[in-house]
Amino acid sequence: MSGGPQQVTQLLKQWQEGSNEALEALMPLVYKELKRLAGSYLRRERPDHTLQSAALVNEAYLRLVDQNQTRWQNKAHFYGIAAQMMRRILADHARGHNAAKRGSGMPELELDENVALAQGRNIDLLGLEEALQKLEKLDPQQGRIVELRFFSGLSIEDTANVLAISPATVKRDWAAARAWLFREMGAGQNLES
Repeated sequence: MSGGPQQVTQLLKQWQEGSNEALEALMPLVYKELKRLAGSYLRRERPDHTLQSAALVNEAYLRLVDQNQTRWQNKAHFYGIAAQMMRRILADHARGHNAAKRGSGMPELELDENVALAQGRNIDLLGLEEALQKLEKLDPQQGRIVELRFFSGLSIEDTANVLAISPATVKRDWAAARAWLFREMGAGQNLES
């Protein structure tokens, strides 16, 4: 990730306190990682997707700038929020694109092997979004863990740090959330850990 953790965290705190100069200094430090996150999301989308990674980063940036109530904890927390925004932007885009023909031509998301719900399994983004929204209502912490692990690509330790819980709790909730989402999305099989 671009920019040292302490530098980014310090700029986040200054931005939180109202410094526009801190925001201007922050964005060049985090842009490369935001673009990497966006590219990762878009590689999982259908080939004819109309959003480009720069447009996704710009839209996420506009939403991040409006986050004046967020208490930034650290760099990992910032990327977690950014990933959440990108997920929602893509889901909104997919909903708009598929409004006329719900269920037909749904964009598919290739789940990464390292944090996948199931190795090599393709699932549609809207289906995942709907299942994740249900999970967030049942267990907000598990929903947040899925967001941070799957969508942000954070490690167990970074996720534990952002949520201020133990790595063991993250591992346990991550396994339970993967199993629940896998079942909810109709796979009907046990998951590997």
